[in-house]
Formats: sequence, structure tokens, C-alpha cells
Amino acid sequence: MERRNGTCIVVGASSGIGLAVARRLAQGGRKVAMLARRERELAAQVHTANDVLGKPLAHAYVHDAGDLDAVEPLFARIEQELGPVDEVHFVAGVMPPVAIDEFDLAKDRQQVQVNMLGCMAWANAAAQRFLARKSGCFVGVSSVAQDRGRVGKPGYHASKAGMDTFLESLRNRLWRHGVQVTTIRPGFVETPMTQGLQLKGAISADRAAELILKARDRRKTVAYVPFKWRLIMFVIRNIPSFLFRRLSI
Repeated sequence: MERRNGTCIVVGASSGIGLAVARRLAQGGRKVAMLARRERELAAQVHTANDVLGKPLAHAYVHDAGDLDAVEPLFARIEQELGPVDEVHFVAGVMPPVAIDEFDLAKDRQQVQVNMLGCMAWANAAAQRFLARKSGCFVGVSSVAQDRGRVGKPGYHASKAGMDTFLESLRNRLWRHGVQVTTIRPGFVETPMTQGLQLKGAISADRAAELILKARDRRKTVAYVPFKWRLIMFVIRNIPSFLFRRLSI
């Protein structure tokens, strides 16, 4: 396992998987820049984390993942205040409710802006630095939703598929230079975003974070979280289109 001791950035760190990842990184003694849009909630989570740890390892930075122009200056600010970054986790995401007969470009645009372009912006900012240093790790939390175009949330599926493909391209550019890019495809996870969806067999956000960091340590290229989703999605990907369009999955 590669030992890292630089600053970590977690985008989308005020709740759910992002918060769980940030807590685990801080518990491991790492300085963590926790980024999220909701200032009050973010500040409370940072205060709680540092209170438990007994030292100020978590640091709050208010950031809307859809604000692409803010990424580069914020990355530079974090490095100036906390030291060189060697690990970035992009966990931010939005999934607004969409009715089966609803075709809302505004919702689609929001999901592409945050889920895909937000990830691209942070990945590019990280890649420039990591390439120059010949080291670093970028972890992007995508979704099993990217594997197939299902009827429920077309904009969400498309945004995650775009994110996933971009990370693969980035990985193929950077691996020979010592830079790790890991794509995480979670299945059902209990988070504020999935609250009320009645997802059978969902794992906790903390368990998801544990598996994400294990995938990072093993330098995985793509990891389904938990592993059973690799098998489930293999089956779903191989359902013929003429049959798949008749299924409500």
C-alpha cells in the first residue's frame, strides 16, 4: 500500500459518502479540506470531526461543485493554506426527482454541471499538479447508474456515464506517470440523496467509504461498491435492448 501524507481534498463532504470518506481520512492523520455547498452544515461537521480527533485536521471550504470557474483558484488556495495535495476525492452529486413523463432540461443541465463537469474540473486541476509531481491519486465516485440507460433518470445516468468515461481517459493518460485514477461505482447506499427510495440491501455511507479507501489502497482502476454490484451490472449490461426497454429496472 502506497503511503501518502499530503493534504486530501474531498468534494461533497458535508453528508453521505463524502463525509464518511473525509472522516476516515482525518482519522488516519491526514489533513483534509472538506468542500461542500451548505456552509452551516459543513462547519458543524468539521467542528465535530476535529472535536473527536482532538486536533484540527479537518478544514471547511464552502464550494458549489457546479461553480467550475472557482475550482482552480480554490485548489491553489487549499495548497497554500494546507500544503501540497496528493489525493482528491470527488463525491459531489445531485439527483433531482424526475417523473416518468417529465423531460426537464433544467434538471438535466444541473446534473451534467455538477456530476460530470464538476468532476472534470477537479480532475483537471488535480491532473496538472499530479503530472508535474509524478504522483497523486484522484478518486471519482460515479454510480452503477452509468452502466445502462434506464427509464427512471436519464439525465443522472448520462451525467454519471460521461464522468466515468472521462475518468477512464484520464487514467489512460496518467498511469504511466505514476498518477492513480480510481473510479468508484456504488450500488445502493444510505445517503440523504437516496432517502425515501426504499433501496433493498443498501449499505451505510461509512461502509461505502471503507470500501472506497480499500479500492484506493489496492490501486483499483474501477471498483463496484460493494463487489456484488459488479455481478449484478454484468447481467444488466448484457440484457438485449429489445428486452431491456420492457423492464422497469
